[in-house]
Amino acid sequence: MKLLISPIDEEEALEAIKGGADIIDVKNPKEGPLGASFPWTIKRIREIAPNPIEVSCTLGDMPNLPGSVSLAATGAVALGVDYVKVSLLALQSEKDAVYLMQNVVKAVKSIEKNVKVVVAGFADAKRAHSISPLLIPKIASLAECDFAMVDTAIKDEKNLLDFFNAKQLETFIDETHGYGLKVALAGSLQIEHLPLLSIMGVDIAGLRGAACTEKDRVNGRVKKQKVEELVQAAKMSERNLVASR
Repeated sequence: MKLLISPIDEEEALEAIKGGADIIDVKNPKEGPLGASFPWTIKRIREIAPNPIEVSCTLGDMPNLPGSVSLAATGAVALGVDYVKVSLLALQSEKDAVYLMQNVVKAVKSIEKNVKVVVAGFADAKRAHSISPLLIPKIASLAECDFAMVDTAIKDEKNLLDFFNAKQLETFIDETHGYGLKVALAGSLQIEHLPLLSIMGVDIAGLRGAACTEKDRVNGRVKKQKVEELVQAAKMSERNLVASR
């Protein structure tokens, strides 16, 4: 299980890198759960992130505008990222979601086949008036994405597991893997959630608040020590899992 940390600027990115994060996911939480950052910020973070650390960026909580989203995806690939993430927060139709993501995939893969496309739905879709997260694996498969992801749309005191029970998580993970795709989970996750995610076979666990001072994703700052603690917890979970086999 790779650990993805979401900094908002170069300073936070350096803290995440020094802390041992596997993936640096550049985002702007002031613009939403998958808010997009500025291209120059993404470019600079890609420049300072050494191999084998990967860099991801979010395109934002995009409207149902396939052309605009595809153009944004093209720009993201030009910045040298390894992952492009698209939020389906504003969509409600499976058909529209598939069409939008098919065009994103086409835009990305026509430039760089190795860049991974992540399509994200939201566990709290009902209160966010968004498409059901249980449709995301199917949408990801039909659009030929690389990852199916679930996050939370409204950032309050609730987390992913307040909306997705263990059975739903298991179904989501098994269905996604059954399509030959990988799973990314986020949504106000904390250090204590990592063992469960590891056991369930999650490929990427995404965190921001847990890596920030005061666990505050908006006003807090990502710190090396916090990231190190998360990395160690993830590694311990992996070791325990291997030992149990």
